[in-house]
Amino acid sequence: MRPEPLAAAPELPTSTLDLSSGTVEYRLRLGGPNAVVVFHGGHLRAGIALGEEELARGGRAVLVPSRPGYGGTAPAAGRTPEAFADTAAELCRRLGVRRVAAAVGVSAGGPTAVAMAARHPDLVRRLLLVSAVGPLPWPAPAARRMGRLAFAPHVEAATWASVRGMLRANPVAGLRSMMEGLSTEPAADVVDRLPRAHRAALAGLFCRMRSGHGFLIDLRALERGGGNAALVAQPSLVVASRKDAAVPFAHAEALAAALGDARLLESAADGHLVWFSPDRPRIAAEIDAFLRAA
Repeated sequence: MRPEPLAAAPELPTSTLDLSSGTVEYRLRLGGPNAVVVFHGGHLRAGIALGEEELARGGRAVLVPSRPGYGGTAPAAGRTPEAFADTAAELCRRLGVRRVAAAVGVSAGGPTAVAMAARHPDLVRRLLLVSAVGPLPWPAPAARRMGRLAFAPHVEAATWASVRGMLRANPVAGLRSMMEGLSTEPAADVVDRLPRAHRAALAGLFCRMRSGHGFLIDLRALERGGGNAALVAQPSLVVASRKDAAVPFAHAEALAAALGDARLLESAADGHLVWFSPDRPRIAAEIDAFLRAA
């Protein structure tokens, strides 16, 4: 199969603020009085937009802070989900965001969104979790060991340079390699089912990823499980796929059981990245309806 071109999607401009716990990088997509606060998963930062279309519908503002150790956010800004949830609440106050329609947690950003909803119920009206790490230990021991080696600060740049080189040399083969840890399905089958535009977008996304100190912070904070789900009383929507190998579906089931008022919405995605699924329009409509009720 002939290699395909990578998607050219530049990073969006970000800003920084010095808060009481440290410097935080963020991006604010202006809108109406209702805002959503998005906590990306591992290896992503505020300048990368992923799955925001349904979040911004109806004129909602979108605030995306880089989590600690990612992008321009200092590790000291919050080495636990609870600490960064408090930092995010301070960021909202400084930016004049007085009403958060939903805290949105994606993958390893899930525990921070949960903590923000639990610790700041006067600010956060709803909770949206997408392929999110739940109260179970994460990741599996083998993945944790590999992550500590591949994304240690002195080697993570080389790791991602290798990924970019692989994807540029042969995007299809590179995507198959990247999908090995993201889907329970055979990686070759997953990539072969992707439309051409999705392949290009995914290759471009992987090429923009970096870990900084952030992924090691995630590994330390989340390896024992636990969290604040039982303290959340706001309505919650949990979106996940049974074919997710990065964050097993058991996390979604545990979240739905622990949260006070939760609905579990199953995606037909072939793996962790639910935005690249044929049923995304259905999921997006459900998310929009959920947020409109805030």
